[in-house]
Amino acid sequence: MEFLLNPWPWYVSGPLIALVMAMLLYFGKTFGMSSNLRTMCAMGGAGKFSDFFKFNWKDSIWNLTVVLGAIIGGFIAVQFLSNDSITDLNPATISELTALGFGNSGETLVPNELFNLEAITSIKGLAILIIGGLLVGFGTRYAGGCTSGHAITGLSSLQGPSLIAVIGFFLGGLLMTNFILPLLF
Repeated sequence: MEFLLNPWPWYVSGPLIALVMAMLLYFGKTFGMSSNLRTMCAMGGAGKFSDFFKFNWKDSIWNLTVVLGAIIGGFIAVQFLSNDSITDLNPATISELTALGFGNSGETLVPNELFNLEAITSIKGLAILIIGGLLVGFGTRYAGGCTSGHAITGLSSLQGPSLIAVIGFFLGGLLMTNFILPLLF
């Protein structure tokens, strides 16, 4: 039971991801979360307003199992497979986060300063969510997919554009973390 209460080691989770990717490639399918949003919007009738959503969404409905699996898997992980241990952060990282105004770094999965009800209902928090959401939405569309689609499906099928997109995701994360986030906090 101890095994279930800790993060799965790479030698278990890595081959499982590879197995899923091999099966998707074999059946001619691709994986990505952003395509699910497009499918859900098309199901809801967004094709009446934008040509981007005019496609046969019934061919993509199988991929909605990814969303369902993420929701169910997240619930199972939190309720039954968590051991309530704190995140083991480097002391230098904790010092940097404290200097930015983040208290209790590593004691919760996400910082309360960004993800509590008070933070998201403030003008600053709401602005960060809206602007961040628009940038992520635009970036996902512009890059032709999301991080999971490019990093898992695209790289495993040796697609050059996915390599460029993944490099861009990492560079964007580094820039955000080291230059933009300190300006916001």
